[in-house]
Amino acid sequence: MRDVAEQAAVSPTTVSFVLAGREDMRISEDTRHRVLRAARELGYRPNLMARSLRTKVTRTIALISDTIVTDHYAGDLVHGSLTTAVEHDHLLVVSETEGDSAVEAQLIEHLLGRQVDGFLYATLSTSHVRIPRALAGQRVVLLNCVAPSRRIPAILPDELEAGRCAAGTLLAAGHRRGIYVVGEQPQDVFAARERMAGILAGLDAAGARLAGTVDCLWWPEPAHDAVTLMLRSGDRPAALICMNDRVAFGAYQALAEAGIAVPDQVSVISFDDSALAAWLRPQLCSIALPYLEMGRRAVETLLDPAAAPVVQRVPMPLRERASIAPPPASL
Repeated sequence: MRDVAEQAAVSPTTVSFVLAGREDMRISEDTRHRVLRAARELGYRPNLMARSLRTKVTRTIALISDTIVTDHYAGDLVHGSLTTAVEHDHLLVVSETEGDSAVEAQLIEHLLGRQVDGFLYATLSTSHVRIPRALAGQRVVLLNCVAPSRRIPAILPDELEAGRCAAGTLLAAGHRRGIYVVGEQPQDVFAARERMAGILAGLDAAGARLAGTVDCLWWPEPAHDAVTLMLRSGDRPAALICMNDRVAFGAYQALAEAGIAVPDQVSVISFDDSALAAWLRPQLCSIALPYLEMGRRAVETLLDPAAAPVVQRVPMPLRERASIAPPPASL
């Protein structure tokens, strides 16, 4: 700072005020420009640690997750958080616990010791969580999870509305009968519970009903076997609502083996909009998880001192593709 002051022919105090962005001091524009030019030419870099000790602000955010970082599927949660932090001149520190509570406690202590300004507490699967005691009194926003007390801001995908959207998309194509849901719906799984509730509500509002459900794990092989068994039993669906894209992949294979064409004979819609949806033929109509937007909102909420402790449900956009058509004439 003394070097900058000498080159700009001003006092170190003036340099300090200019570089700190102080506008309440009587400093001419000419002086301000000279200081900034000298700082650039000399490659001046402020001591952020010293500044944080003085201001108690580090402009650093910590994102703590279970397995988001190593899961490519949820990478947009990190990407949305990271780009928004940078836009607000903040550094994002990303840590992963792999679900180990001891590792989590150690990471939080390290981050608190570095005086981060706030925490994003995230999970790969949307779920209810209990906030670690060490975060009591800290600024925290929950990302893809919610606390039972609902006293902490939380950012969630709007799975309920996504279920309504899936039903509404089939209804808009003319489907009223022969609609099946493929994939189990355990009540303790947030996405399954809310998607199914939305599907039922959407159909009910139009006076339609499900023809049935095909229970299976949310993976291609179980879905293939379950749909194959349904077809062999004599059931002939007009449309399938698959609980995720992996389930839809398995259903596609079962339909193809049975000589049933998508979408001419059976329409298919799914959730998540993974890369798999665009790879399938015909391309799969899927309702996307809004991870990028969720990450952005989480950082915006964390940095907003007036943010209310509410749950924000982020809309899940429909990706319309070629897997839906009007029902066969026989229906």
